[in-house]
Amino acid sequence: MKKTLLATAVTTALWAGAAQATTVYDQDGTKLDIYGRISMGIAGGGADFDSSGNKIDDGSEFVDVYSRLGFRMSHEVTSDLTAFGRLEWRFTGDERNTNQGFNEIRQSYLGLASKQYGTFQAGSFDSFYAQFVSLPFDVYLDRGLLFKSSGIQSRGDSVGYYTPELNGFTTFVQLKHYSERGLTVEEQSGEGSVVAAQGGVRYQQGPLKIGLGAVEDVVRGGGNGEMLYGLIGSYQFTDQLAARLGYETQDESDVYGGGFDTVGLGGTYSTGPWAFTADYYNVKRDSQDNSNAWAAGTYYKVSSSFDVFVEVADGDAPSVNRGTTLGELTDNVYWLTGARYLF
Repeated sequence: MKKTLLATAVTTALWAGAAQATTVYDQDGTKLDIYGRISMGIAGGGADFDSSGNKIDDGSEFVDVYSRLGFRMSHEVTSDLTAFGRLEWRFTGDERNTNQGFNEIRQSYLGLASKQYGTFQAGSFDSFYAQFVSLPFDVYLDRGLLFKSSGIQSRGDSVGYYTPELNGFTTFVQLKHYSERGLTVEEQSGEGSVVAAQGGVRYQQGPLKIGLGAVEDVVRGGGNGEMLYGLIGSYQFTDQLAARLGYETQDESDVYGGGFDTVGLGGTYSTGPWAFTADYYNVKRDSQDNSNAWAAGTYYKVSSSFDVFVEVADGDAPSVNRGTTLGELTDNVYWLTGARYLF
């Protein structure tokens, strides 16, 4: 079992790009780590038209692939209680970008962690739904994840709590507050302050991991005002092969639409410095056309700090039948290739 868990951790670090960290201070229970990555690539392809139906250029371009720099801080208050904090910026590394520099504070939160009572944190952080439910499908550096990801009803003005793991179970809850404090009557939305809640439970035991969660997808946060539910899991068949299966659904809104049912199936195979991923989604929408989607990636770890990658994805692939041509299958495929240095 320990061997399987170790293999899972190594595989995750390889294809998900888990940031390495360098400890710059560790004394008397206080620790400070610095971490980050510089990631560059060339991207091309994708849809020929934007959401408004306008023709766009889908040619190749030199791009930054979510470079970032961050700090993790912790202090042991007692043998059971640890205070912690995290601060992470995102920057666009493929351009001089002198007007912006760091262009996003991606993570900024603090909290208290107790082995006995659980973990509480507040600030701007990835949604707990993404951390405990949809994480098995979050294996791509750019496009490829169709389940809800880290930004859903999160990132700013949020508080969250999750329990210690007990017999494989971890329960979580998170609240995000949308305030209208300081806004004029004309600037206010008319809804007043809004709190979006999310919560659920994750079970993991040996090679099996399953997450069940729900998100109050409020309009203020870009949702359609309806509840979103997800049941997503993964299974590590061998040290090299992991499979994942998931289902996500949301009701249709009379005003904002957005109802859907999505089923996803995928897997990761790793061998030595290589890792390969492939995922397929079937999306049934209540008020729009249904679609198929797929993504695949190849990753090679040159060293512990440097890797290269190729990813391809199609968010609206045609159904395959006798009349389907190769051109139709590859017409809107997005591709990305590049390299990263992690520290």
